[in-house]
Amino acid sequence: MAKEIEKKFLVKGEFKHLASKQTRIVQGYLSSVPERTVRVRIKGDKGYITIKGIGNASGASRYEWEKEIPTSEVEELLKICEPGVIDKTRYLVKVDNHTFEVDEFYAENQGLVLAELELSSEDESFNKPSWLGDEVTGDVKYYNAMLMKHPFTKW
Repeated sequence: MAKEIEKKFLVKGEFKHLASKQTRIVQGYLSSVPERTVRVRIKGDKGYITIKGIGNASGASRYEWEKEIPTSEVEELLKICEPGVIDKTRYLVKVDNHTFEVDEFYAENQGLVLAELELSSEDESFNKPSWLGDEVTGDVKYYNAMLMKHPFTKW
């Protein structure tokens, strides 16, 4: 299994004009228990199934396995997912040698904008752009699997 190391931040400023790419994402969860989340996703015109393990103490590192599958299979699996679907647009914003994935959420998570940054180690340094807000790495209420159950507009 691969290990995913990422930091997560709220977004407080304008970033869209800096984006090199944007992609619509719709995803659901076959399992949202923290020890093993199983997600299916349509990202643009591709489908994926992803399994993630529980995060470490800081919440920045956890195991992740992902495989591309046909979008028709994702559409079928979405029918048996837990209630709630995550709908968002992902913007890729390059800052120096790093690329932030900035997610603008819709529907019941409207108004929430989060940025994630994948790193090679937890202590890797990076420049924080002015539009980046407070760090929320490890705060489970910002996990997509939790946003499905407890949407941002109901906080």
